[in-house]
Amino acid sequence: MCSNFSLTAKPSIGESRGKIWSLQVINSAARSELNINIPREKNSIIFPRLSTQGMLQSDVHICEIAERQSLANNLSDKGDAFRSKPQLDAMFLDEAYERCRKICAEYAKTYYLGTLLLTKERQKAIWAVYAWCKRTDELVDGPNAFCVSPAALDRWEERLQDIFNGHPNDILDAALTDTVSKFNLHNKPFRDMIKGMRMDTEKCRYANFQELYLYCYYAGGTVGLMSVPVMGMDPDSSASAQSIYNAALYLGIGNQLTNILRDVGEDASRGRIYLPQDELAKFGLRDEDIFSRKVSDEWREFMKEQITRARYFYKLAEEGASELDKASRWPVWTVLILYQKILDAIQDNDYDNLTKRAYVGNIKKLFLVRQAYYRAQSISTATD
Repeated sequence: MCSNFSLTAKPSIGESRGKIWSLQVINSAARSELNINIPREKNSIIFPRLSTQGMLQSDVHICEIAERQSLANNLSDKGDAFRSKPQLDAMFLDEAYERCRKICAEYAKTYYLGTLLLTKERQKAIWAVYAWCKRTDELVDGPNAFCVSPAALDRWEERLQDIFNGHPNDILDAALTDTVSKFNLHNKPFRDMIKGMRMDTEKCRYANFQELYLYCYYAGGTVGLMSVPVMGMDPDSSASAQSIYNAALYLGIGNQLTNILRDVGEDASRGRIYLPQDELAKFGLRDEDIFSRKVSDEWREFMKEQITRARYFYKLAEEGASELDKASRWPVWTVLILYQKILDAIQDNDYDNLTKRAYVGNIKKLFLVRQAYYRAQSISTATD
């Protein structure tokens, strides 16, 4: 565990197979990749559409979350859900956070790397949030998913309320209880994520991007909203809380779209297709083409548009990253850059995400972490 990483610490120099990569080589490579290529908008059909009311349902959620969260942080140290701080043994909490760390390290390697760049208290908080999200996801995607009923999800939501009331049910819940108390987290993104799990039990196809966008909000956008109070906002920033929460939402949605594109083949093996059916049809594609793992020219063109959409959300997220607390900018930029490189890997695989899983190698991650450091530093200097 690298709890001593922070924005003020010098980035470590990587080692691989006994060779030490010189700082000069890493710096040069990082600078050469500083410009993230964001494809231009090609067709408005692939970008978010407004509902008939003029606002996406998820945007209504963030208005509420940003307002309540800002209010909570402007009050005393009492959180939105607590009347008094829960009393939990320090050694017990250390073990709780360590278990959360191990879950994050095992199941979210790219995300975990970004957390290592946070301050110690923020690390622990993000690990606790991730562990809860992973356990929630496992209800519908884990080995026992076949026997999960709506009643089980009801019980999980009750347990969530116990966490926010300061009465955790187990050691992992205790870590989140402590995090909620320290960082004044709002429970709505957590409850919305459970809604996403309910959606997973009810449908395995999405007619259009509006439907998929809502799912991505529930499954990924919520994670961004959960993280804002932990990351903190720059006290000198003139940006509104709403705009920063918007950016966090877009980062979460971009990550979720990237996960979907990376895992098309894996999801297909479960009978699930998290792709807009109307857009598949536009390219002459059907579910059968996915289940047969057929990488055709039509599939490649379809994937190009899907990747462009994901990059679009990352572009929307970039502005908010520069308004976060300075100590949190490096890790957030690390996640922004690393996840976009997964999209690059899909392209490098000739858009074969049906039989191959795209990933970023460890040595390349080292260079990209350095790149993210320079990006965060350049933004910090510009805003000082």
